Amino acid sequence: MAVNGNPTVRRRRLGAELRLLRLASGLTSTQVAEQLLISQPKISHLENGRRTIKPRDVRDLCGLYGVTDPQLIDSLMRMATEADRQGWWTACGEVPYSVYIGLETEAASIRSYEPLVIPGLLQTPAYARAVMEETIPLATAEQIATRLEVRLRRQHRTHHPARPFRLWVVLDESALRRVVGGPEIMREQLEYLNRLSTEPHITVQVLPHDVGAHPGVSGQFSILHFEADVAGAATVYLERFTSDLYLEKRSDVRHYSVMYDHLQAQALNPDSTRRFITHASEEILTTALLTDRP
Repeated sequence: MAVNGNPTVRRRRLGAELRLLRLASGLTSTQVAEQLLISQPKISHLENGRRTIKPRDVRDLCGLYGVTDPQLIDSLMRMATEADRQGWWTACGEVPYSVYIGLETEAASIRSYEPLVIPGLLQTPAYARAVMEETIPLATAEQIATRLEVRLRRQHRTHHPARPFRLWVVLDESALRRVVGGPEIMREQLEYLNRLSTEPHITVQVLPHDVGAHPGVSGQFSILHFEADVAGAATVYLERFTSDLYLEKRSDVRHYSVMYDHLQAQALNPDSTRRFITHASEEILTTALLTDRP
């Protein structure tokens, strides 16, 4: 069993299924580890999707758990084969948020709150490059190019004609007012954001400053929802500069879901949001023209 820190949805689902079978057998993870002559943490990593597992290991675990249904065993073994496939982003080299990309790729919908910048899935190339260059001071030109390539590739899912996923974004007004990359790049970004928000599978709402304090003041978060048949069908993602957090406990997901409901209720509706964004874009251009005057 090889270690791999990227818990794809398939591997998470397989781990959850094996955990249910273990619990049904009455065995503890420690007992399983002892019988397989491995450490107990390895069993935990397997069950939470952070460890790859080979089909023959699935077969051995099924035997240990007393599973006799050949169709179930074959299904789990196929899942193990599919779960170990590398994602497209691995060919791009080192990507610091590869865990998130794996989850995003399999998500059926995403609800995101962004307090400071336009979210990556809705960024123009120029805006995305400017964000990276201005927020990652130690990054080399090559690293910026790799990150930009990955970000633009991620956006293919947003525009996929056969399989677009549901994207709902609540933006704090600060994300519109912060001029990233200069007035022209920012104006282009806001106009692009407005065009995307008219797509039937994309909803954008702005949370104006005058609403005061709200549940999102603690920072960015996203809630990724998966197909109903995937065990642990939702994950909360908290982006941090050096290490991200992934919350999957039902109580955590519920807590952030309630927070998001409140943000949606306090934000402008989609039509009012588009008018607000248009006004913000015009203000940026006007300010730039006034600044350029001798």
